[in-house]
Amino acid sequence: MTQTAVPNVYASGRLAKPAPWLILAGSMVISFASFALLAAAGATDGINITGAVIIGALLYAVLLFVSSLFVEGTRRAKDRVITTLVSAAFLVALAPLISLVATVIVNGSARFDATFFTWSMRNIVGEGGGFIHAIVGTVLMTLTATLISVPVGLLTSIYLVEYGRGALARAITFLVDVMTGIPSIVAGLFAYALFALIFGPGTKIGLAGAVSLAVIMIPVVVRSSEDMLKVVPNELREAALALGVPRWLMILKVVLPTAIAGITTGVMLAVARVIGETAPLLIAAGFTNNMNYSLLEGRMQSLPVAVYNSYVSQGLEAQAYLDRAWAGALTLILIVMLLNIVARIIARYFAPKSGR
Repeated sequence: MTQTAVPNVYASGRLAKPAPWLILAGSMVISFASFALLAAAGATDGINITGAVIIGALLYAVLLFVSSLFVEGTRRAKDRVITTLVSAAFLVALAPLISLVATVIVNGSARFDATFFTWSMRNIVGEGGGFIHAIVGTVLMTLTATLISVPVGLLTSIYLVEYGRGALARAITFLVDVMTGIPSIVAGLFAYALFALIFGPGTKIGLAGAVSLAVIMIPVVVRSSEDMLKVVPNELREAALALGVPRWLMILKVVLPTAIAGITTGVMLAVARVIGETAPLLIAAGFTNNMNYSLLEGRMQSLPVAVYNSYVSQGLEAQAYLDRAWAGALTLILIVMLLNIVARIIARYFAPKSGR
């Protein structure tokens, strides 16, 4: 006697797992074939890839809804349509980023060589040269801005979370919110005016650029650190205070170690926020083709300003200037990506360990 197979009731009335992918592939084939036929008939100049993808996606949504409606029912069909719309919105948001990165990599790889990272632009009027002076200036000014903004921002956030009550705390919070929304060029004008009062009119030095970046970084550090400190459970604070630990020591030994991962991530995000600023550095630090290691003497170049200047001030060999600009943009993207990777590593390393 042979035993008949019992159908799986939990899998009945469901589309097979490969079905959505097969429908998607079929929709794209039909869409691209239609555009190819229009191009062959002379109705269009060629195959419009963007239009074909959009039509294919719309056809996929319709076919998937109809298939799911007949097989799975109305509720499941609506769920698949909503899932398709959410996925499409994600891809639409991701497409410009992918296009931007791909464009920068393709155009920046032409000058992404050893000369670019070892030469400056001093006495270079055509091909050759590099942006080492801009890279050094960016690192020095960003590092100095970080050293200025992190202590100020972190101590401010500690005051707001642990001590701040009343009108003063509300005033500080209001001012931080205002500083978060100010244009970056205002920070550059503030730094320029400050150092003009100290050293005289027309002063443009690297320290002024660092101060302008610090003005932009401080509210970002305050907001991110404040959010991370608020996440720390109050039970940890109460337990430390119940043991007789002073409040300052409780903050130093309990609160900050618990929130250090999030604080580090916020600082790195603040650095990534300001490392690409052009307007404040153009006003406060100026631009130069010479190497400058001193923040207190002479103008200092930065990568964003170097990219801007190379693009708008093209010489006789315009392509050489454009290649250097694209290579500088690629270098800036890689630096930001490296900072985010470092932030993730530090956050994972300092994150509170779960379990026993």
